[in-house]
Amino acid sequence: MKVSLIIMAAGLGSRYGGSKQVDGIGPNGEILMEYSIYDALRAGFNKVVFIIKPEMEGLVRRLCGDYLERRTSGDGSPVEVAYAFQDFTSLPDFYRLPPERTKPFGTVHALLCAADVVHEPCCVINADDYYGIDAYRAMYGELKRLPAERKAAMVGYLLKNTASLHGTVSRGICTVEDGQLRSVRETKKIQLYPDGTLRDLTADCPLDPQSPVSMNYWGFMPSIFPVLERYFAAFLHGEGGQDPKSECLLPIMVDDLLRTNELEVSVLRSADKWFGMTYREDRETVAEELRKLHRAGAYPENLRK
Repeated sequence: MKVSLIIMAAGLGSRYGGSKQVDGIGPNGEILMEYSIYDALRAGFNKVVFIIKPEMEGLVRRLCGDYLERRTSGDGSPVEVAYAFQDFTSLPDFYRLPPERTKPFGTVHALLCAADVVHEPCCVINADDYYGIDAYRAMYGELKRLPAERKAAMVGYLLKNTASLHGTVSRGICTVEDGQLRSVRETKKIQLYPDGTLRDLTADCPLDPQSPVSMNYWGFMPSIFPVLERYFAAFLHGEGGQDPKSECLLPIMVDDLLRTNELEVSVLRSADKWFGMTYREDRETVAEELRKLHRAGAYPENLRK
């Protein structure tokens, strides 16, 4: 059974101050998505799809794409590698891009750009997040069970473990009942304080540190692509299409589909800790976490062999 790992790596990384998706942060210069790929392959995934800006292709091939094509998956089959490009050339014919628009259109558009190369169950992740091996095992098992239509999955993490002391973060705060996702509230300015408290600065209210959040770790069947196409077209026809800074985001789309009963989403738990880089000041913390994992034997000395 073919199961894809789709890595969204086309973001600008503006708050980080550079292209964090290709920042060599591991003990041997590994980038964060190499850990995701390594974990996914040992969990059973056998295809990797990179969603990138066209000008990143050569770099991503050199960093990990080329050696992946020589690897085998857990079942012994060759790893399939594909590339999808997120840029303005993939926009629908009806849409006229505002001349001041430079920002990418967000994660719904990113995933939609992979429609031509993904025809199997898939797990969608951010390139700049570390999710842990347990998340991939859980998602792989769930993707093998999901029916073809109207079902999806996500791995949830605790809010307190996903914020940064170095600035605000955006998170999809989730309501979960009996293992099912009921709602996702995209919260754009979450501040973590040294005493462990968290606050929604936009609404000026405290947040529960134990709240489950979406970290863009989604499991979809290929039937999601026509849904993405319709949803993104509606976004472009609306106010979002004229706002040069607006984004069409997966958590908001999922929440809208939940409200109209077009999608049911099971919420999986991971025993592993999430970490990632939002700000450049997060880099050393993440690097130390990776060194600990290598020392503990969770990863070999060289991920690329």
